[in-house]
Amino acid sequence: MRVLVTGATGFVGGRLVPALLDAGHDVTVLVRDASRYDAPPEVRVVEGDLLEPGSFESALDVDAAYYLVHSMRSGADFEERDRQAARSFADAASEHGVERVVYLGGLGEERDRLSEHLRSRREVENILGEGEYALTTLRAAILIGAGSASFDMIKQLASRLPVMVTPRWVETKCQPIFVDDAIAYLVGVLDVPETAGETYEIGGPDVLTYREILIRVGRQRGRAPTIVPVPILSPKLSSLWIGLVTDVPAPVARPLIEGLKNPVVVRDHRIESLVDVDLTPFDEAIRKALQAEATTREGRGGAAVAGDEGETPTADGGTVSEPTVRPLDR
Repeated sequence: MRVLVTGATGFVGGRLVPALLDAGHDVTVLVRDASRYDAPPEVRVVEGDLLEPGSFESALDVDAAYYLVHSMRSGADFEERDRQAARSFADAASEHGVERVVYLGGLGEERDRLSEHLRSRREVENILGEGEYALTTLRAAILIGAGSASFDMIKQLASRLPVMVTPRWVETKCQPIFVDDAIAYLVGVLDVPETAGETYEIGGPDVLTYREILIRVGRQRGRAPTIVPVPILSPKLSSLWIGLVTDVPAPVARPLIEGLKNPVVVRDHRIESLVDVDLTPFDEAIRKALQAEATTREGRGGAAVAGDEGETPTADGGTVSEPTVRPLDR
């Protein structure tokens, strides 16, 4: 199948491209700057920007496309940028006869008053659903893997502070999924025709509170923190605090923190009977992510792992770049 991947330089897209190649698909990627993307030799690279209609249409000579972009770091107007990019893509993909689009969105029940970040992801899903193609949506919580901003934030909090004063969100339930398992679902839906036009929820085998996640990540790094929840820490104060004690910038941390108030647990398990994925237990996923991160650091001579194109890894699905639309990073 001829497949387009948007957001190919991000945390998710960077893993999806080789997986699609391994599955025998012909892959095209859409990037803003081809000179900064180390493409596998079999991949067709097209330059363009979803915020500039007319700049990316040559990439749409495909049967299916993955939408993996997000603009969380662009400031207060990130929702409008996401809205514009989704509409631009949906219109162009419809006009060029793309048959299927696959979107990775976020878990969360709308009745739980979704955070701005999760609400924007749901709005993008709705806009993409207006296109003249069959949209398959996979909704996920935190993706566990080296380069995920959500995981990076949790990892640093769990290992840097022996005692942690936190908001009440530490008791919120979450169902994280190992990034390789999410990739297996993303690739797998293309081979199952009945997934076209459907929405599914994906998650790992473990449902945990954020307190349990922090403790278990800290334990694997040799220091399980003592956690003291308090009711008075606002999302703004929490994001500033995280900006001080981790490498995650406050503009990125705030939407992530606000999203932690929403339970993100799989309630619809239909995908498990359609796409066979051997789900990775949480502790094993953490071990693999930490091992991959250490290997990457060694390969770069001990340097910190940085995002592509000046991007900062973030938490909902790639990396965040400056004020254009960026690859998704969960």
